[in-house]
Amino acid sequence: MAAPLKDASKLDIWKRSRPIAPTFSDPLEHRAFLKFRLAQAYRIFGKYGYDEGVAGHITVRDPIRPDCYWVNPWGVHFKLIQPEDLLLVDHGGKIQENESGPSRWLNRAAYMIHSAVHEARPDAICAAHSHTTYAKAFSALGIPLDPLTQDSCAFYKDHALYSEFRGIVDDREEGLAIANALGSKKLNVLTCLPCSIVQNHGILVATKSIESTVFFFISLEKCCKVQMVVDQAAAARGLKPRLIDSASATQTWERLGSEMGGWFNGIPEFQLLEHEEGKRFEYVHAP
Repeated sequence: MAAPLKDASKLDIWKRSRPIAPTFSDPLEHRAFLKFRLAQAYRIFGKYGYDEGVAGHITVRDPIRPDCYWVNPWGVHFKLIQPEDLLLVDHGGKIQENESGPSRWLNRAAYMIHSAVHEARPDAICAAHSHTTYAKAFSALGIPLDPLTQDSCAFYKDHALYSEFRGIVDDREEGLAIANALGSKKLNVLTCLPCSIVQNHGILVATKSIESTVFFFISLEKCCKVQMVVDQAAAARGLKPRLIDSASATQTWERLGSEMGGWFNGIPEFQLLEHEEGKRFEYVHAP
């Protein structure tokens, strides 16, 4: 019988046996996979009710032309998005005619925000922004998340506040300001004052994969809800919420807030969608 691994921590064992993201030698196959995955991400957002009319957008950097990104056509419901619908847009906001889908409407706010993020953060492969209910409500408070739970520690000292909201983002300066506020962090809570839910905006998440962006976006929306519930319950009892100490929050962030942690946690969302739809990625080489 083999001797136990006394010197290996559980984390070391997990690192050696964990699943890894797919890699591609063919750039066209890589592009096809990212388009397939991005369309799935939109349908996952639609399933969770993250749509708000024609608002909201997820982008992914193109592996062949890194100065361009894929985005949804404006005015098509998230649940209907398929890979062939996506638009390829450069950082100047020009739709690439040969690669883009049939509907050529581009959300100007999507271009202004995402082009600035992708330019400012070359490491950001995927970025997502939408007007979700609890994030809109929480953003009106103009405060960062507290380390209240294990899940919220994934964002400990890794999110920023943008408090200079000036209406719909339709100029480059506003997009650049949002990107600059993001800094080196993976997400940005976009705040709007005065504190009216009607006038709130939402959240922006940018990471190195579609899967981690989807997971952290979903998790952040839940964390916003949890913090407001905790604050309300504490106030009703004359108490103050008990926060996780800095050392423990930092240690938890190192595990849960990593790119790998986000990717691994995001995978089940795509597995479930594939099970429900009966459709998985298959690449057909061009003749």
